This record gives sequence, C-alpha cells and structure tokens, in this order.
Amino acid sequence: MASSREEAGRSGARRQVSLTTVAERAGVSIATVSRVVNGVANKASVDTIARVRAAIDELGYRPSGAGQALRRRESRIVAVIAANLANPAMSAITASTEAALREAGYVMALCDSHDSADLQDEYLREMRAQLVSAFVLLGAVESPVLDQIMAAGETVLFVNREHPHNVPASYVGIDNRIAGRDVAEQVAAWQAKHVLVIHGPISSSATRERVNMFRKRLGSLLPDAGIDVRGSMSPDHLKTGFELASCRLNDTGHAPDVIFCLSDLIAYGAARALREREIGVPETCRIIGFDDNPLNEWIAPWLSSVRVPYEDFGDAIVSCLKDAWAKGEVSRTFLQHRLIVRS
Repeated sequence: MASSREEAGRSGARRQVSLTTVAERAGVSIATVSRVVNGVANKASVDTIARVRAAIDELGYRPSGAGQALRRRESRIVAVIAANLANPAMSAITASTEAALREAGYVMALCDSHDSADLQDEYLREMRAQLVSAFVLLGAVESPVLDQIMAAGETVLFVNREHPHNVPASYVGIDNRIAGRDVAEQVAAWQAKHVLVIHGPISSSATRERVNMFRKRLGSLLPDAGIDVRGSMSPDHLKTGFELASCRLNDTGHAPDVIFCLSDLIAYGAARALREREIGVPETCRIIGFDDNPLNEWIAPWLSSVRVPYEDFGDAIVSCLKDAWAKGEVSRTFLQHRLIVRS
C-alpha cells in the first residue's frame, strides 16, 4: 500500500496542498500552521508544533509556493510597521494610510517598533506568518529579518526613510536633501552667524540627508557661520530638544541666532530651554522645525517649519503598492514639501 506521502506526490500535479488542508490534518488553526512554517512558533506548544510538522510531512506541503499564491491572490492585510507612533508625524502618516487602504479594500495591521531592530524583526516575522500582502515600513532600521524578506522578493515599501542599506527599493516620502537645502537658504537669508542644529538618532536616513545637505549648503552660502550640530539617540524628541539646547547655552553662555530642529517636537523642547533662560523666541533666537504640525498655527506661531504633506501619503502608498503587485517594479514617489516661515 502506498504511503500518504507517495499519494500526495502522485496527486501533486492535480492539486496544491494548502495551509487549510494542513491545518485540518493537524487539528489547528491556519494561523498556527503559518507561524510554524515561518518560524514564529513560540506561542504554540511542543505537541502542536510536532502535529503541524507531521501533517506538513505527510501531505508534502511546500510553503513557498502556496504562501506566495495566498499573498498575491487572497490576503487583504497590509502590515504597517512604524518606528515611533508617539511622533505626531508618524501618526498622521498612518492615519492617511489606513484611510487609503480601507478605500482600496485592504485592512491595515499596525505595529510600533519603537526604532528597535529586535522589535521590528519580531513584527516582521509575525506579519509574515499572517501572510500579509505587503510590508510598509514607516521609518525602517537595519535588521536581519528585513534583509531576509527583501531577499525573498516580498513586497516591501519604505516610507519617510530610505532602505537602511541605501539599495534600490520602493519609497514614498519627501526629498530630504532638497528640504535640508531649503532650510539652509532661509538661514543664509537671515545672515545667521551662530547656528545650532539639533537632531534625533542619526541612524535615520532622513535625518542624515537633511543635516548633511543643510551643512553643505549653508557652508557654501555663509562660510564664516558657526554650525554646531548636536544629536541624541533618545526617541524622546521633546527631551532631546530641551536638553541639547540647554547644553549649548551652558557651553557658550549665549543663544545662537538660529536653531534648526529636525522635528517640531525637538523645536518645542528647545524653545522651552530658551524661555527658561528668558531668551526671546523669535526676537533673539529664531527656530526652524520639521513637519509643521497643524497645531503650530495655534500654539507655536513663532515656529518656522518644513511642511510635509502627510495627508497625501496614504494615496501615494496605495498607488506604489498596486504598481508593485501588478508589475513587480521598484517605484519612488517624492511628495512636495514647503518651508513655512513665521515671524
């Protein structure tokens, strides 16, 4: 009598064993089978894992082909992994993305990696086990599982930050180099002599591109200007702005002419440090932020800021995903930013 594997082998040309078939044979859910197949079985018992693997062996299940077919044809879930949802900019992007995905008939599964490579990998593994149709990484960091998913040809879209290794990959965001240049030209127009730049983790490609181009352009326009760049690895932007502005004041004893902050939250923290020293903003020190939070018109009329059209991200993300699903092509979409200058 032929074994179950032999029977499965002879019938392979007629039908493809599915996750559902394996789940029924093992007496578990489809999600449990998917987790075992994708190496995220830490939530299953040893006995459950053994039953699933036995069913896979008996049925001759081949996960790669079946999983890819399911992702292409059936899954309506898109995984969105954000680096820091406490940042209003990222919250605005995810809100826009959810609305656009829902309008297109998809469901968003949202995770917060807190800018941690380990946590990003944990979510990538879990979302892969759920056979999501795409991964949208809002602020990706370098991590092993990300490399695996890219190598496997999964649909991955980078938003706001480029691929950590700067390799060709689909991207939606602003042109951060041009944004840094625009800020430098405004600072040069103010004829600033002393400039402080405050930024968060430099691991972000967006931060690096903005800071590097700002320094390069301002150096060419105002060669004699002093540019003091200070950064922090803390994800707490308010605290970063306050502490680094305070350190600068302690070190020099005077306020810079301009502080360029790589987020509006950093700018709020820096402004508080100045005001605690009774330094007028913007009478003595001008501040330029980044993002242009909609609340700025109400609570920070003194803050100039680079306005990023976060409300447009969702449609652009869905458009890029559709191109990737239909053509398998890398696409890059640059949205239009604008420097808002307030007195």
